[in-house]
Amino acid sequence: MEQKVFFYVISDALGETNQVVVNAAMAQFPQIKNAEIKRYPLVRDFKTLDEILQKAQADAAVLITTLVKKDLLTHVQTFAKAHQLQHLDVLADLLTLIATKTGATPIEEPGSQHKLNDSYYIRMNAINFASKYDDGKDPRGFLKADLVIIGPSRTSKTPLSMYLANQSIRVANLPLIPEVALPEELKQVDHHKIVGLLGDPNYLQKIRTTRLHFLGLNAGSSYSDIERIKAEIDYARQIMTELDVPTFDVTNQSIEETANKILEELPDLKD
Repeated sequence: MEQKVFFYVISDALGETNQVVVNAAMAQFPQIKNAEIKRYPLVRDFKTLDEILQKAQADAAVLITTLVKKDLLTHVQTFAKAHQLQHLDVLADLLTLIATKTGATPIEEPGSQHKLNDSYYIRMNAINFASKYDDGKDPRGFLKADLVIIGPSRTSKTPLSMYLANQSIRVANLPLIPEVALPEELKQVDHHKIVGLLGDPNYLQKIRTTRLHFLGLNAGSSYSDIERIKAEIDYARQIMTELDVPTFDVTNQSIEETANKILEELPDLKD
């Protein structure tokens, strides 16, 4: 039987970088069926490290590390050399290269890339906000939003809201339906914080028909009827005119393109 190959993935953070590198490398060797990867995250003291290294010696393992603290890395290098174990540190050469190029000194702080800062929390709050106040579920959100998006069904209100939320903008959205009265909260929102989305009737019909097929519903329903769609667009345009808000045509536009046009129209959203 072919001898088993062990990879010990050791990190003073979460070890995600090591795992990705090893998985990517092993994908190039589909003929190797007897490899085992053991992951050891958050290794930050010599006692824990020594326990792992003893196991690695018994398995004659390949050591793959991302250790930003130099004393821990040196310890592994010394152990690997003394016991003839193969060792690669994924970060060491890159840190040395950057330090040599810039003259800067690495801070040797494990997990620095995962630190949560204010911008992270603001973005996550915006994403949660967009989810909570999606599709007019709670009109009170209109009064708290940085931006309110209105438009007929399938004009990309939800994906656009989430895209802008990822830029830390709190967005609520509302589908405009002729038979449903506008929430009073919408009328209280500063019109400079509202944008309208419109689309070509045939374009929207195609999207709605595809949506019905996906849901296993009758494609002949009023939802995808071209005359109904035209009526919805006329109603939406009327509301947008009354509210005095800018409108954007989403026909054959990507989410990114529409978002950029909105941000150009309303530059204060990025402040």
